[in-house]
This record gives sequence, C-alpha cells and structure tokens, in this order.
Amino acid sequence: MPNMSAKKNEMPSQAPDVRNKNFEEVALGYTPELAADEAARCLNCKNAPCVTGCPVHVNIPGFIAKLREGDPDGAYHVLSASNALPAVCGRVCPQETQCEAKCVRGLKGEPVGIGRLERYTADYHLHHPGKPVEKPAGNGHKVAVIGAGPAGLTCAGELAKMGYQVTIFEALHIAGGVLVYGIPQFRLPKEIVAAEIENLKTLGVEIVTNAVIGRSETVDELFEDGYEAIFLGTGAGLPMFMGIPGESLNGVCSANEFLTRVNLMKAYRDDTDTPIYRAHRVVVVGGGNVAMDAARCAKRLGAEEVSIVYRRSEAEMPARREEIEHAKEEGIVMRVLQNPVEILGTDGRDRRVRAVRCVRMELGEPDASGRRRPIEIPGSEYELECDFVIMALGTRPNPLISSTTENLETKRGGVLVADEQGKTTREGVFAGGDAVTGAATVILAMGAGKTSARAIDEYIRSKN
Repeated sequence: MPNMSAKKNEMPSQAPDVRNKNFEEVALGYTPELAADEAARCLNCKNAPCVTGCPVHVNIPGFIAKLREGDPDGAYHVLSASNALPAVCGRVCPQETQCEAKCVRGLKGEPVGIGRLERYTADYHLHHPGKPVEKPAGNGHKVAVIGAGPAGLTCAGELAKMGYQVTIFEALHIAGGVLVYGIPQFRLPKEIVAAEIENLKTLGVEIVTNAVIGRSETVDELFEDGYEAIFLGTGAGLPMFMGIPGESLNGVCSANEFLTRVNLMKAYRDDTDTPIYRAHRVVVVGGGNVAMDAARCAKRLGAEEVSIVYRRSEAEMPARREEIEHAKEEGIVMRVLQNPVEILGTDGRDRRVRAVRCVRMELGEPDASGRRRPIEIPGSEYELECDFVIMALGTRPNPLISSTTENLETKRGGVLVADEQGKTTREGVFAGGDAVTGAATVILAMGAGKTSARAIDEYIRSKN
C-alpha cells in the first residue's frame, strides 16, 4: 500500500547545540524502518518526471521500488548503474531543485525524500558490500583524466566500465577534489569519499597523486605517452576577492584556504600540525554553500560569534535552504542586505583585522542574473567588530592547464571552451565540470563527466 502522507520522513540529526561543537556528521541517516516508510511514498510514476531532473539520469523509481520490496542490494545495483558516487550525492546533491522538484508528490505536499533514500541505499552497500565488482575486460585503449574531483572520478568510472585503461592525475596528495578539501566532515565524511573512490579502483582506475599537469607533465606529453584522449576535470579552485582596502591584513583569508586547512589537513583535530587561527569573532562574506560551510566550521573551532555578511536578502542566497537553516540553528548570525567596503586593522607591526566597515543595502531592479540588484543606502555605514574575515565569493579555474596547452581556448573567467559533449578546441581533449561552467554543484560536474565519457568513447572508436 502506498504511503500517502503529505510529509516526508524527517532525517534524524544531532541536536544543534551539540553538533556545533563537533565535526561529526550532522545528519544521522534513515533507519531501515524510515527508509521503507519513505520508499512507500513513491507512486512509481510511469513517465518518471523525477529522472528528468537528475543530471546523471538515475533510475529513481527503479531503485526506490527495490527498497519497497525490501531489497537494498538490488536498489544499490540500480542506483550505481547511473551514479558513480551515490553516497556522496545522497549527502550533498541539491535534490530539492532537481529530482525532488519534479516529484509528483510535491504538488500537494512534500516530495519523496529521494536524496535521503539514495544515501540510505549507498550507506547500506558500504556496510554490506556483498560480491566484489569484477574488473571489466580491457579494450586496449588508454585515456588520461586530469583531476580527481567529481567530474574526473565520474568520467573515469564510466570509461573503465567500457573497458578503457584509465589513469587519473591529481595535483593534491589525495583524490577527491572538492569532496575532500572543500566540503566539511560534518556534511560529507571523508571515509565515505574514500570508500567511493575504492569502488572505482576495483574497476581498474589508476590514480596518480602529486601530479601537477602543466608542470610535472604537459598535456602534449600525455599524448606522447600513448593516451588517446584526455579529460580535463580540474575544477575551479582559484579564489576571488572583493578588491577592497584591507584585504591584505593578517586575519583575512579565502574560504578555499580556510576549508582546505580544516577539511583536507584536519586542522580541527588536536593531533594535527596544521596551523589555523581560532578566532573569537568571525565574519564570512558571501551567501553560498561555501560561506555556510566556512561559517559552521569557524563556529566549531570555538568562535564566540560568527556572522555571514551578504549583500542581498536571505531569499536570494544561493546556498541550499537546508544549509542555511542548519547554520541558523547552530547560532550563525545572518547579516543580510549588508556589504563590506573596507577591512580595518590594528596599529603597529602586526596589522591584524579589528573590524569590517559595512554599508547597508536595499534591493532595486533585477540584474542580468534575474535577481534584484543590491544598491547602497547612503550614510548607512557602520563598523562590525571581528578578528577574522573569510572571503567566500566564488572561484574560477586555475589557468595552469590552459596556459601550457596549445589550441585550448578559454573565455571570460578562465573557463575552458567546450561544447555540450565536452569537446574542447583541442582535438582529443575534453573537459567538464567547474573548469567549463565555473563553480557549480557536485552533481552537475558528475553529469558533465558522464557526458564526456560517452563522447570520448565515440571519438576513440571513430579513430580506430
């Protein structure tokens, strides 16, 4: 019998006043009983509108039907056929604007908790792995993937399933890209990422770390090494700043640096040698998921007050609604319709941050993005005391690859030029994810990696 409840089952979570003092995962995951009850809410629609909202086209009704039947192993088999990183996506994918936004149940209530069921299914498999995946038979062709983030991992996994010998070259000492350096442990445990990557290795994917392509080896040299196609999934890890006075003061850093120290280098742990400043009053500038992550990490590191300063209203914040609500529950102060114009420092040699001068804003007519343009209110400046400022203003691609590779065209912001299949202006070179779109979501990067894998297969077949 279908469960016709208008509300999805709540996700068990740590209490806000407990979780804002630790780095353990906030959401605890569905129990088998909750998963079965939520799966029963799915109507198994014939035209499956939810699938059209998924960038990697997971057979959502199919895997949920298996859960309804009490077959989580079967559910994982259906899920993993389309999604290389289901345990990751079940945690960080913005389902509310994608698959769940298309769910018929959402017309007269809340949509089915697709993301929560995806997480449950993937976690069940991690704890009950069953029969190991067999390595596909090789087809004799080599492909190089640059970058071990969501786009690169997905592209590599799809190609490995087709029989390609795939090598991923990763600049950092560990694979995962933004999944390991950008997203905090309390949202995405690194053990989960490592387990997902191990699944790809069983398919035969080789991962070479500490390989900075463009320095240790060039794209041209990879072709000389016998790789017949190359996928660039290098992401967008170059932080942006406002260009206001005071950004060079001690106590100002990018969210990229802050989160990398916390997440990748484990600065929050007592047994780490990674230095990080544990501030008393922190200001985070920006309104996206990265800003929420930085603010929540700062709170967990012991800050007495953490403020997010954003020039538009809360309704215009690009962060997921769930992340905004979690941040507010944990005591993060939302200072919306405010914008920094200067960072003020102390006198003397140290020149540390002491305050941010902000101006209040109001919303005018919509700009090119469709959002109402923020306009300064004359005479509304004030000082917000703080001792640490984190700039979470977005990122752009690092120009290293494009500057060392001939015939590889870029456009504004340094993003690579590529068509819908991921083909760049250099023959045999494909690209996808943030390197092409600028900073976006994990699942969109995965979709691009999957699309490029198919295009690479067609390209190599056409040459042989």
